[in-house]
Amino acid sequence: MKAAAHVRQLVSGEFEVHSLEDHLFSVANLARLFAAHFSACKERPPDTCAWAELAGLWHDLGKYQPAFQKYIASASGMEAHIEAPGRVKHAIAGAIHAAEECGPYGRLLAYLIAGHHAGLPDWHPDEASGAALSQELKNERATLTQALAGGVPPEIIAPDIVLPKPPIRKAEEVHGWLRMLFSCLVDADFLDTEAFMDDGRNSLRGGYAEIPVLRAAYVRHMATRFANADTPVKQLRGEILNTCIERAAEAPGLFSMTVPTGGGKTLASLGFALHHAERYGQRRIIYVIPYTSIIEQTADVFCGVFDGIDPAPVIEHHSNLEAENETAKSRIASENWDAPIVVTTNVQFFESLYAARPSRCRKLHNIANSVVILDEAQLLPPEHLAPILDTLRQLIAHYGVTVVLSTATQPELHKTRTDASGRVQLQGLGEARELAPDPGRLYKELHRVNVTLPTSPEQRRSWEDIAGELSGLERVLCIVNRRDDAATLWGLLPAGTLHLSARMCGAHRAKVIAEIHRRLAVGEPVRVVSTQLVEAGVDLDFPVVYRAMAGLDSIAQAAGRCNREGRHPGKGRVVVFNPPKPSPSGLLLKAEQAAINVLAGSSGEPLTPVNYARYFDQFYGCVNDHDKEGVLNLLNRDAARGEIQFRTAAQRFRLIPDEGQRQIFVGWCKEGADLIELLKKIGPNRELLRKLQRYSVTLYEYQWKKLLASGDLKIHNDFIIQESEALYHPVLGLLPEVPDYTPKSLVV
Repeated sequence: MKAAAHVRQLVSGEFEVHSLEDHLFSVANLARLFAAHFSACKERPPDTCAWAELAGLWHDLGKYQPAFQKYIASASGMEAHIEAPGRVKHAIAGAIHAAEECGPYGRLLAYLIAGHHAGLPDWHPDEASGAALSQELKNERATLTQALAGGVPPEIIAPDIVLPKPPIRKAEEVHGWLRMLFSCLVDADFLDTEAFMDDGRNSLRGGYAEIPVLRAAYVRHMATRFANADTPVKQLRGEILNTCIERAAEAPGLFSMTVPTGGGKTLASLGFALHHAERYGQRRIIYVIPYTSIIEQTADVFCGVFDGIDPAPVIEHHSNLEAENETAKSRIASENWDAPIVVTTNVQFFESLYAARPSRCRKLHNIANSVVILDEAQLLPPEHLAPILDTLRQLIAHYGVTVVLSTATQPELHKTRTDASGRVQLQGLGEARELAPDPGRLYKELHRVNVTLPTSPEQRRSWEDIAGELSGLERVLCIVNRRDDAATLWGLLPAGTLHLSARMCGAHRAKVIAEIHRRLAVGEPVRVVSTQLVEAGVDLDFPVVYRAMAGLDSIAQAAGRCNREGRHPGKGRVVVFNPPKPSPSGLLLKAEQAAINVLAGSSGEPLTPVNYARYFDQFYGCVNDHDKEGVLNLLNRDAARGEIQFRTAAQRFRLIPDEGQRQIFVGWCKEGADLIELLKKIGPNRELLRKLQRYSVTLYEYQWKKLLASGDLKIHNDFIIQESEALYHPVLGLLPEVPDYTPKSLVV
C-alpha cells in the first residue's frame, strides 16, 4: 500500500487515502507556479522557482516514517497530519535532508520545510519562541533515518532539480525572500490538502474576473457617476481622476497621491490601480487602510463599482481574525488573497509581511506583482516605520509591486531623516511620483471650512459644556479621542443622537452610517458623536464639525467631514476644543503636542501643506526609535550566515500592542446570531469567517477573560462568541468596561 498523506472518511463510512507521493508532487508544482509570479519580477531569475519546488517535494518526507503511517491509519481526519505533543514529528525530516544535501543553501531551505506546520522558526534558542532550528537539525536526525527506511521514491528523495544561488544581493533581503518562498509552500500545501479533504470548499476558490474586465466595469461606473458634475467640487474630482488615469501609464514603482479630503481619493486611486495593473500585467489591487472599523465602508464602495460581477471580486480581510491555536481546519479557512481586489488593514498587511505563522504567511506570494494603495499613509505607526519602509522598498525593488501613498496630509516618507550629528534615524523610500494635478492648487480650490482653535492649551472644557453647544445645533458631528469619551458625551445629548465607535461591530456601524446619510439627505436633525474611525474612508458632510484636540492630520481629516461637497452657504465651521483630559500618553499625546507647537507658530489658515510638513518633522522627531522592538536586527544581524530569528521577530512586530486582544463575535441583529449558531455547528470555513468579520469587536485580554469567567462570553471552535444578549448595547455596542456593570442583569 502506498504511503498516505491524509485520510478522510466518506459519507458511506469508507476511508479514502490521499497518496503521499501525489501530495508531494502536487504541492511542489503549485509552489513552483506561485513562485513564478515573483520570479518573473525584476532581479528575480526564473530559477527561484526551483527553491519553491524542492521545498514542496520534501516538506512531508517525514510522513514516510512507519510510525507516522501507523498513526495516520488509526487517526484519520482533518487533524491527523498536524504536529502536536504526543504525535509523530514529521516536518523536521525534510529540513534535515535539505540541510545535508544542499550544501550552504540547505539551511535556508530547512527554514521553510521545518516551519510548514509550526511556523518559521528561530535559528538560535529563545525561551519565548520554542525549539530552535539549529537544535532540531542536530537532535532529530532519527526522523529522517526512519523516513528513508519507509521507502521514499528516488524521484522524490533525489529529484533532478538543481538548487540555484539565491537571487538576493544583500543580507537584509534574505528574510523577505524566504518568507515569500514559505508563502508559496504553505499555500500550496493548504490548497492541495483542502482539495482532498473538502473538495466542495476548494471549488469555491478562484474563478474571479480578470483585471481588464474590472477596469471596464470601473470605466462604465465612473462615466455614470460623473455624468452630472454639477458642482465645482465634483468637477475638481473629475480632473483628479483623469490625471490619475493618465499617469497610470508610468512604470511601476512608488507614487504619491496628495489630495485634500473630499477630493475623491478612494475612487481615483482605484482608477489608477486598475489602469496601471492592466497595462503592466499586475494581478491584483490591495487597498490598505488604517482602521479595522472602517474596512466595511471602503469595501462597500468598491463592491458598488463592480455590482453584478460574480463572484464578487472584492474581499475584505480584517486583522486579528485568526484562531488562537491553529488547526488544519482554521488554516484551510484562512485567507490567501486570491481575489483581484483585497481591502485590508495596516495591521493585517504589515504584520503578515513579518509573520511566522503559516496561516498569516500563505497570502504573501499574492502580494507580488500587484498594486498596493496605502490609504491615509500618515497613520503608519512611527515607532515601526523602519521595518515598514524596509519591506515596502523590497516589494517595490524585487517583487513587482507598485505602491501608492494616498493621503491629504503626506508624511514625507520619501525623506531620509537624520539626527543632529548626521546619523540616519530613518531611511526613506526615495522620491515618489505625484499622481494628483498640482496639490498646492487643489488645497486652495478645495478649501471649504473655517477652523476655530482654542485660545490656549490650558483652556479645557467639560463634556457638559460641549454637550450644551452641540444640543443647540441641528446637524453636527463631534469627534473625540477615546471610546469612553464618546459614550460619556452621547449620554449627555438629546435622544436620537447617534454614536459610532469600535465597540460596535461593523454591521452595526454600517447601519448607523446609512442612517446618518439618510438624515443628512432629507434635512432631518442629526447629531453624531464618534471616535476617529470616521476620519478615514467614511464620507460624511456636516455643516459643523467639532474635534477634540489631536494631531494636525486628525484635525485635517475631521475638517474633511465638513462642507465636503461645498454646498453649504459660505464655508463650513470646524471647532477644535481641548477636552477635559489630554490625549492618552504615548504617540497620541506626542501628536497632539506637535500640532499645538506647529499651530502656535503659524498664522492664518492652519490646514496647509507647509504646516503638515512642519508637523510631521516635529512628530517623527520626537519618536526616539523607529524600530522600537529591534525587529530588523533580529532578522538581519546574522542573515549572512543563514541565522535568522523569524519567530521572535514576528512576536515582537505588532503595530498595535495586542495585550492579548481577541476578536469577539457578537450576535447583533438576526444575521449575526444566525452566523454564530452556524459557527457552533460546523466550525470555521473561509466563507463563514468572511461574513462573521462584520459581527466582530476587539477586546483586551483582561476584558474578555473576565467576561469568559462570568459566562457572558464562551469559546466555540477556538473563537470567542457573545453568550449574554445584554452584553451588547443597542447604541453603544459591546460594553465590557461600564462601571459597576453586570451584563447578565442589565436591562437594555
